Amino acid sequence: MVFFSKIVAAVFAWGAYVVLRLAGWKRKTVMANAKHVASPVNYDELLLNLTRHAGELLFCFGTFKKLPHDFSAYPCCVDGWDFAIDEASIPVLEKMCKGGIFLTAHYGNYEAMGPWLCRLGIPLVASYIPVKPKWLNNILERKIRAVGGRSYSVDARTPRDFLRILDDGKLFCLLADQDSRISSAIDGTFLGRPANVNPLPDFLLKHRPQTPVYICWMEEKNGVRELHAIEVTSPAPSLQSSVVNMPFNKWLEQRIVENPNLWYSFTHRRFFSRSPEIYGG
Repeated sequence: MVFFSKIVAAVFAWGAYVVLRLAGWKRKTVMANAKHVASPVNYDELLLNLTRHAGELLFCFGTFKKLPHDFSAYPCCVDGWDFAIDEASIPVLEKMCKGGIFLTAHYGNYEAMGPWLCRLGIPLVASYIPVKPKWLNNILERKIRAVGGRSYSVDARTPRDFLRILDDGKLFCLLADQDSRISSAIDGTFLGRPANVNPLPDFLLKHRPQTPVYICWMEEKNGVRELHAIEVTSPAPSLQSSVVNMPFNKWLEQRIVENPNLWYSFTHRRFFSRSPEIYGG
């Protein structure tokens, strides 16, 4: 059954790539972003990576929900895939079990970290805007964003919702690499260009200054999926948003230098709020 799922995932990935490639899906946006930041992104390779991870998400996600709970069980092999945890990241991941703010990006198979962190006993909560149609959202909620019968997805919309999540000792996840188009967005820079920054971490830290902030990601090298985590900074009453956003951007910029074809926000209009002219129309 596992072998069949992998075959189906591979077939889906190839078919999806062909369809998207022929349609030129998001090509203008990818090229506009790449030209704007002079990054050597390869559109074809980006699509291949994206469709491969989409195939794993749809057909092989159960593997991540079977990963060991005990840190000492790693490295391990589950369903023919090798998994590991970066040794220096283990103390950070253990601390994440007590809650906080977790920042990550649309980089690599970022969705797979959700069930993995839950399997490690980390009280993850991620805010997702419900998608349409409703049946698709139900599939995502029940089949993808749930581990052991517990959903880690929440539709948090108000400041009170986000603060309650932290007060409950949860680890709040935020994808922090998107263009923020709300009126309270913070001016910042990314890849050397002006970019709007999400003000939510700043707001949360202003009201809960002792909250620790983490960055977590998964690397795939030589057939091994390895989990990494770092703490952004020690909590302090004077913590400002730039203390969070600057190290996050620096971390993501390093990942993009290593492999720009794994940063899927190239398909988003990342710089639209500050440089809308680069996207035309």
